[in-house]
Amino acid sequence: MNFDFSPDQRSLRDQARKFLAEHSSSARVRRILDGAAPFDAELWRGMSEMGWVGTAIPEPYGGAGFGHLELCVIAEELGRSLAPTPFSSTIYLAGEAILLAGSEAQKKKWLPRIAQAEAIGCFALAEDAHVATPANLTTRAQGGRIMGTKLPVMDGDVADFAVVLASESAGRAGLFLVDLKGAGVTRTPVTTVDPTRSHARIVFDGAAAEPLGAPGAGWPLAERLLDRAAVLVAFEQLGGAQAALDMAREYALGRFAFGRQIASFQAVKHKLADMYVAVELARSNAYYGAWALSKDAPELPVAAAAARVAACEAYYQAAKENIQVHGGMGFTWEFDCHLHYRRAKLTGLMLGSARRWKDLLIARLEAGAA
Repeated sequence: MNFDFSPDQRSLRDQARKFLAEHSSSARVRRILDGAAPFDAELWRGMSEMGWVGTAIPEPYGGAGFGHLELCVIAEELGRSLAPTPFSSTIYLAGEAILLAGSEAQKKKWLPRIAQAEAIGCFALAEDAHVATPANLTTRAQGGRIMGTKLPVMDGDVADFAVVLASESAGRAGLFLVDLKGAGVTRTPVTTVDPTRSHARIVFDGAAAEPLGAPGAGWPLAERLLDRAAVLVAFEQLGGAQAALDMAREYALGRFAFGRQIASFQAVKHKLADMYVAVELARSNAYYGAWALSKDAPELPVAAAAARVAACEAYYQAAKENIQVHGGMGFTWEFDCHLHYRRAKLTGLMLGSARRWKDLLIARLEAGAA
């Protein structure tokens, strides 16, 4: 059995790594971190020209028509480079929602615009700190209008449209497409631990809402969408974790103390070894998730939860220990360690916390055993 990507997919990875090394360096990331721009518009256009934005969008809708394995390859490199673009919100969430549940008219309207990076999308699920469920949703849709507040919404301040989960009746939820530039929408940027990925509070006050999918089917669709996105985000986290490990290793080999490389000290060796084990465990789970996603296999819910949990833990551990390996210098603004630490914390929450995904994994394994 072949547990690796194909030669063509590895070639795509090399191409993506080379492009991002030039166009998404830490200096470019810091420009977004320190500046007023919510994302790197030049990089976003470049990714469109490379064809990445339309990777998994079928050719009839203006996409490249490749598949989700190729999208996983690109996601890993985006995570490695900390690319400050609305890629995940637009492609993994909003675009995927339209692919899964959109009508032919909705697909023809939005997917070509997404594939050309002419439209940015977002997924409005959360309503403050608690986990959103059909029972506790306060955002409501009725008569083609939507009312309520979503917070936080990744890339909600720059998106052209949103896929919104809203209550239709008691215990029933639906997905809705909302033009964020229309009437009845108020957006306010919010500060997060990682300013290179912007977030917003979105208030809907009678905004026009177009149903996405069958009435009352919003929650099953949202769960399916989150599972698919979890695999792709796991690859971003994997890329970031590997980059943090590489950074720690390079520093340990080049830093001398008491006449020796600090990489020769047992305590540092143990840190690097633990980081490596966590990254490789996350890689195994991410690859399993990639297979399940590409085949739309029945194992996808379990594979997605396992990939999500392993990737969250690996990225956080690698980012944290990278700072420790750098010692006092690792805490300074001048070193890049904090860039990965910020992104690790953010990606660990963007689809729900690792604790929630652990609970999902256990519940799904128990259901399978039963």
